[in-house]
Amino acid sequence: MNTGTEHQKSPSTEEGDSSATSRWAGHRVLHACSLALAVAAIVLFTLPARGSSTHSAPAGPPGMDHGMIAPPSATTPGMAGMPGMAGMPGMAGMPATATGEGLAAERDGYRLDSAATSLPAGRAVTYPFTVTGPDGRPVTDFAEVQTKQLHFYAIRSDLTGYQHLHPTMAPDGTWTAELTALEPGNWRLYASFTPNTGPRKGSEFVLSRTVTVPGQATTAPLPAATDSTTADGYAIAVQGELTAGTPAPLIVTISKDGQPVTDLQPYLDSYAHLSIVHEGDQALAHLHPTTPVHADHGGPTLTLYALLGEPGNWRAYLQFRTAGQLHTAALTLHVA
Repeated sequence: MNTGTEHQKSPSTEEGDSSATSRWAGHRVLHACSLALAVAAIVLFTLPARGSSTHSAPAGPPGMDHGMIAPPSATTPGMAGMPGMAGMPGMAGMPATATGEGLAAERDGYRLDSAATSLPAGRAVTYPFTVTGPDGRPVTDFAEVQTKQLHFYAIRSDLTGYQHLHPTMAPDGTWTAELTALEPGNWRLYASFTPNTGPRKGSEFVLSRTVTVPGQATTAPLPAATDSTTADGYAIAVQGELTAGTPAPLIVTISKDGQPVTDLQPYLDSYAHLSIVHEGDQALAHLHPTTPVHADHGGPTLTLYALLGEPGNWRAYLQFRTAGQLHTAALTLHVA
């Protein structure tokens, strides 16, 4: 298991498939927010809205219409602070509806742009891109979310590759993602961001494009669903029954050499970061534990809440930090 990033391999699907676009409106992409949120009403943070994808490179269809779950109504108790939701304190700026999962290049006038349609294999490479707003100009003012203005993911289409990066932005709005060596195949590249100005100020977006990495691609079947894995000498156990359309807790326990780990360090304002990618279309969800952060004393148990709108296998990547080192553990979770 690699530390920090993991590289793996993939089959492709057609990103511009309009029939597929009409089928997908509902993988719920989620953020666990606070323990109080979980107790009051499990409210989950979703990825961005339905959009159009114009990049012709192979990949999964833009996400949109099955498993759609109605958002909580404006009268739901304990939901004030979310747009359209009354009663929940401390949740300002979170979207009230779930409208996509990062499978489109454009949404609501915001667009992920890059001239790169292919990247070389076998060596570190930079990927330049911009996020343009409804006025067609590069956006340069982004809100900080989990300590970063933009989160960037690279995932091979068979879910055997994963990188989670935090690019740098030039004054003109050009971002540069420093990717480590990519293996041949088709990759989807996601940018997660929240505009700090403009018509959708405070709304989270996840947009994506695909690139081809030339060469002989060797694909591997997705590992079977399991409730445990290892990474860098750490053992990770996951408890929880996931059903499409139903919010449910995931309990993660981390140990090493048979002893509970209690020295987890904060990573992105939490004790862990969990990315989950759906097999087949590469719908992306990302979650954080509800466990409060108290310096370098996290663990051994972390609680996350998930609401995934589509059954099937999801590849999960759990990132956590100890002694200044970032660890990445991978396992497959099944959603009934």
